[in-house]
Amino acid sequence: MQQIAEIGRAVMTELDMCISPGMRTIRGLIARVAPTDATVLLTGESGVGKEVVARAIHQASPRAGSPFLKVNCAALPDELLESELFGHERGAFTGAWRDKPGKFEVADHGTIMLDEIGEVPLGLQAKLLQVLQDGEFARVGGQRVMQTTARIIAATNRDLMAEIRAGRFREDLFYRLNVIELRIPALRERREEVAGLIDYFLKRSNTAYGRAVDISSATRRLFGDYPWPGNIRQMENVIKRVVVLGNAAAVYADLASETATSPSPPSTETNALEPGAQLDLKAIARRAARDAERIAIADMLERTHWNRAKTARTLGISYKALLYKIVDCGLASPQPGKAKPLDLAAAVA
Repeated sequence: MQQIAEIGRAVMTELDMCISPGMRTIRGLIARVAPTDATVLLTGESGVGKEVVARAIHQASPRAGSPFLKVNCAALPDELLESELFGHERGAFTGAWRDKPGKFEVADHGTIMLDEIGEVPLGLQAKLLQVLQDGEFARVGGQRVMQTTARIIAATNRDLMAEIRAGRFREDLFYRLNVIELRIPALRERREEVAGLIDYFLKRSNTAYGRAVDISSATRRLFGDYPWPGNIRQMENVIKRVVVLGNAAAVYADLASETATSPSPPSTETNALEPGAQLDLKAIARRAARDAERIAIADMLERTHWNRAKTARTLGISYKALLYKIVDCGLASPQPGKAKPLDLAAAVA
């Protein structure tokens, strides 16, 4: 029960950061849908937080004290998926040496999330349709008809109407699932939430790995401009990487090189392309590598209080090479009474 409560608090914390207009609408719909038993179809790109929304619906419903079970329909072969959902009788197939209840039995009175519902094979779709219509099913290899009151929340990143036209998804099942559709916006449509998500994942990763890593304003600006094709899941993993490495230089270089018109990194020059200029991916990669090098050198100089000899040894380059790179990168030692030119670069951690 304590673990369930912790999951519930984490879900609500993530939803509290949903301040964009699109997600405020989703939060309002969650409040209206949760008290009912209506089937919900969650759509949106991979990594946008469909499971968070599904858990929020469950936590806000009268079923909150009963199980919430998630099944990734794309992760299992067809025959194992059927057994996972509906269970099997002893001897139903090779290796079935005992009776096994399926998720629909275990989630009775609770909620079952069918993730990647578009991956379910046509044969199994018919059995799912029966559960949605009548609440009835039979275990694999069994004859006894069983009942379930589990609420179904389905999720997909596919266009199910296109799947129907291609003959890969049953139209009747789609309309049974699509009682209430909630489309979760991509993170690039919710840029107001980036700052809160950075702090949330940073705190969680620091706690998990026993670190105290922070992210500078320069890196935060890059995160705010980056399109995040992998959405929230990608951001979480990127921040984990920053915390584990204790340095954002490599992450900064990777994200900047993926962005055709990447924002200016902490330096005196800009990476923005002139209007009408042709994209040169090699040039973008070179600039990103140089920016990462500048950040790493500035960071180490700051850590060693501008001890150039120690910095060169730590970075594994010669003293002469370091002096050349300091000039080439436009770095200057902070002087009393003047603004520190390294503030932005050295702050990247």
